[in-house]
Amino acid sequence: MSLISRVNSILLIIDCQARLVPAMSGFPTVEANIIGMVQAARLLHVPLRATEHCPDKIGPTVDSIRERVQQGEILSKTRFSGAAEPSIVDDLAQLERAQVVIAGIEAHVCVLQSAVGLLQLDYQPFLVVDGVTSRSTSDKAIALKRLTELGIQCVTTEMVLFEWLERGDTADFKSIIPLIKRLKL
Repeated sequence: MSLISRVNSILLIIDCQARLVPAMSGFPTVEANIIGMVQAARLLHVPLRATEHCPDKIGPTVDSIRERVQQGEILSKTRFSGAAEPSIVDDLAQLERAQVVIAGIEAHVCVLQSAVGLLQLDYQPFLVVDGVTSRSTSDKAIALKRLTELGIQCVTTEMVLFEWLERGDTADFKSIIPLIKRLKL
């Protein structure tokens, strides 16, 4: 167990797709927190990836997130677990980072299976609890309980940002504070 390091982590946003999000419980809060993490990742040079599950059927990532992610950072998948998709596994391996900060939907399906798969691949996954959701709040709650029991660390968006920063006396800190103030708590 360790803190999240910006030089050793990746931000992974799972399946925040246009046809899925209208049914998600509390998605506006999740969306705002994901956008804050994406902006911080950009400022702090943390690589990020976004997955899209069967995008030909479910559609692309929602515009509010997609406009902040570069085309080469969007990875298509057909398996629920991104960690079971060979192209995603290869892409993450090329980044040579051991920690994966995970946000997205749905907590009890693709998020859970990806986090468990990444753990099995010897990554250190961190699940952002205010950056994930499901259609049902009970599905999310049970997913978080199960993930914790499996040894996956649950964190908040603020925890991620402050751990990436490490210090409060830097220009990076000054650039991230406005993002933190806009987070949905």
